[in-house]
Amino acid sequence: QVQLVESGGGLVQAGGSLRLSCAASGRTFSRNALGWFRQAPGKEREFVAAISWSDLRTIYSDSVKGRFTIYRDNAKNTAYLQMNSLKPEDTAVYYCATTGTALPSWAPSGSSEYDSWGQGTQVTVSS
Repeated sequence: QVQLVESGGGLVQAGGSLRLSCAASGRTFSRNALGWFRQAPGKEREFVAAISWSDLRTIYSDSVKGRFTIYRDNAKNTAYLQMNSLKPEDTAVYYCATTGTALPSWAPSGSSEYDSWGQGTQVTVSS
């Protein structure tokens, strides 16, 4: 089982940037897809972005496309979410997650496809 720890959250003004990190331990995730999800107060957890392990194919939710970038460094066993042009509606707890061993180009958006989750990091965007 892999353990995931997110970091990099905080308070930022609208229009600002943050970079979230997701560090894995216990096993490598070099052959696993990675995803970021978020959950705002009173709302369900929603998909943000995902990246495959081989060809680094990425997908994004419409709400963050063009503002957020997901990438990974398999040598460091770490994934990242660069968030630019942040909006108050981006305020949420952000979670990273990994799938089991995956097809090379698989980058799923469904939370049920992921079997390991971090504890989350709070991102608050003030207006």
